[in-house]
Amino acid sequence: MKQDNSISIIENVRKFVKEECQKSSSKYGSEPYQFHFVPMVGYAKKLAEELGGDMEIITIASWLHDIGSIIEGRKDHHISGARIAEEKLQSLNYPTEKIDKVKNCILNHRGSKHSKRLTMEEKIVAEADALSNFENVSGILKAAFVYEGLNQKEAGKALRKKLQNKYDQLHFEQSKQMIKPKYEAVKLLFE
Repeated sequence: MKQDNSISIIENVRKFVKEECQKSSSKYGSEPYQFHFVPMVGYAKKLAEELGGDMEIITIASWLHDIGSIIEGRKDHHISGARIAEEKLQSLNYPTEKIDKVKNCILNHRGSKHSKRLTMEEKIVAEADALSNFENVSGILKAAFVYEGLNQKEAGKALRKKLQNKYDQLHFEQSKQMIKPKYEAVKLLFE
């Protein structure tokens, strides 16, 4: 019974994220669901299988890690996301102690904030978020052109810098080996 409930919660959370991405009020349109959330969850599950950690917490936090950005915008989205996640999970009668673990993963997922990640779950969610950027080079360029108003030269430079930062943020050797071919390809194409 517990496993079925876990699957039900995860599926409810996944649907919630997809629906929020598809709303006209979504700050970045529907594309982040397919091009960021789905790959990010895939990396998180793969890392959890290899490194350990609570798969349920990792999966739920991975689906919800950027929900604040989708609903309210990028600024402080780790804080708004933790609040939104708490509200959603409470509505699903998810246990309070698990909600706190999911919230900590969301609060500490941003590489730019240099948060201390104390649990394996927090480390994996942050790591998977960094890895997913290598699956979405076109999305990074779109953000540079559309949302930041950069020209081609500036966008290429911003892409290289962002992916260099993401690669440098990786802590697990498994992650670096997993993503190194894509990282090297981006460096070659955008040098």
